[in-house]
Amino acid sequence: MENISSHKYFILNSFNELGALRPVLFFPFFIMFVLSLLANSLLLYVIISQRSLHSPMYILIAGMACVDLSLPLFFVPNMLLNFLFDWRGISLIGCLVQMHFIHFVASFQSSLLVWMALDRYFAICTPLYYHEHMALPGFLKFIIPLVIRNFLLVTLFVSLAGTLSFCAGNVMNHCFCEHMALVELACGSTSMNNLTGLLTVFLNPVADFVFITASYVIIFSSVLTSGKSGVKALHTCITHIVVITVSLTIALVAFLSYRIRNALPAAVRVFISTMYVLFPSCFNPIIYGIRTAEIRQHIVKTLILCHFNRTASHP
Repeated sequence: MENISSHKYFILNSFNELGALRPVLFFPFFIMFVLSLLANSLLLYVIISQRSLHSPMYILIAGMACVDLSLPLFFVPNMLLNFLFDWRGISLIGCLVQMHFIHFVASFQSSLLVWMALDRYFAICTPLYYHEHMALPGFLKFIIPLVIRNFLLVTLFVSLAGTLSFCAGNVMNHCFCEHMALVELACGSTSMNNLTGLLTVFLNPVADFVFITASYVIIFSSVLTSGKSGVKALHTCITHIVVITVSLTIALVAFLSYRIRNALPAAVRVFISTMYVLFPSCFNPIIYGIRTAEIRQHIVKTLILCHFNRTASHP
């Protein structure tokens, strides 16, 4: 049999259809990156600095801000250099490491929404036992299984991708090392990779969203039967539902874009896939900052104080 060499170095060739206009993409993605960093950093600072926001609900929102703050750091700087200076190369090891970090951190977006749904369920449906359920020793039984699940699923499909032989080419039509974009370059059977990819989708975001939906159905039923007493507590649920709806919509569009790839231009698929990772990092801190009254009030106070101190130091 003829020996077939496997590529160990890849070219990230996204949006090549734009030609000379490709560097212009630096500016919108840079603005989104800076917005994500500033909004999530401000949200984290406000929650950490204000003792009144150290309740479980706000700690979970801070956890979401940590995920949204760290996720773009794994791929956006490299993507911006790609657009501006045409730095497109990445090694196979570097690609797999980036893939693992992106998918592992991104998996906690839906996991945190599960924990937020549990928080609202305990607060509205079992208020007398809320602090008992949400105390760290008791809540760990909800945290540890999801952390283990996320790690095992991501490690499984990334490890399987690392065992493939890449003789079909080394040009990856993407901004970063996305799982399916790498698998498409493999020669030989990739059925196991496709299966584990689908398994991860159904056991992570799909299973999480099913659980979240069931939780909010129970919560809404409880509020409707209890009368007006639970309406105020429902306001935070609406905020979570807005975030869930946006996240699920983007996730479904990104998932379907790879299943109907022949019907979509490559640039559209890459854009959707990139927005699936980047857009929530910009959207989530804004929606939580605007719709959560306590956070909004402290953000306004912090910004006013910063402006006052700056004015006082420069008379």
